[in-house]
Amino acid sequence: MLQNRVDPWGNIIKTSARGAWMGNRGVIHNEHQQVLYPFKHKAWIICLLEFKGRRRKVMTPRRWTELFFLDEATAFSAGHRPCFECRRQDAGRFRSCWVKGNPGHGFDETTSIREIDNILHQERIDSNKAKPTYAANIEDLPDGVVVVYEGKPSLVAGAFVFPWSPFGYDDGIARSGLGRVQVLTPRSMVNAFRAGYRPQMAVKE
Repeated sequence: MLQNRVDPWGNIIKTSARGAWMGNRGVIHNEHQQVLYPFKHKAWIICLLEFKGRRRKVMTPRRWTELFFLDEATAFSAGHRPCFECRRQDAGRFRSCWVKGNPGHGFDETTSIREIDNILHQERIDSNKAKPTYAANIEDLPDGVVVVYEGKPSLVAGAFVFPWSPFGYDDGIARSGLGRVQVLTPRSMVNAFRAGYRPQMAVKE
C-alpha cells in the first residue's frame, strides 16, 4: 500500500481506498516509493485519471508523484486546483470564478495561473508549516466547502454536512443551527465557489 492519497487537510496518507481524481505536487518520492516531501512546487493540480491514453507506473523514480483524491471537493480543500493540460475547460472556468470571487487582487481572466498559485500557496501552508483555517458561519458557506465538525473534516452540501473518510462520506447531518465552524477549504477557493465554480462531490445531496 502506497502513501499517495490526500485528505482534506492536505496530508498524504496510506489507505486502500481508491480515488476519483489524480493530483500533482512535483517529484516528492524516492526510488523506494517513499514520500519525502509535502510538495516541490506551488502548482498543486487536480488531473483526470485518464488522458489521451497515457500510461504511467505509479511513483516511477524521478517522475512526478501521482496523488489521489476521493473527490474534487477533497482536492480543493487540500489546496489543489484544476490542471490546465488535461482539464483545460474546467481550469479556465475555475480561473474565471476565482477572479470574479476575489476582486481585491485586481486580477482578470488573462492573469497567469502562476500568480493565483502564489496566493493559493499562502492559503495552504502557514509560516509554521501548518494548514491555515478560519472560522465562518456554516449557513454562509457554499456547497463543496469542507469544514471541521466534531473534530472531523466534513463536506457542506445542500442542507447537510457529511463527515469525510477515505472511502466516502458518512450520513449527512443537518447543518442548520451548527453555527460557526473552522473552514479547511482555502478562503479564495470558497470565494470561487460562491462565484459559480461547483466542485464534483462524491455524495448525493
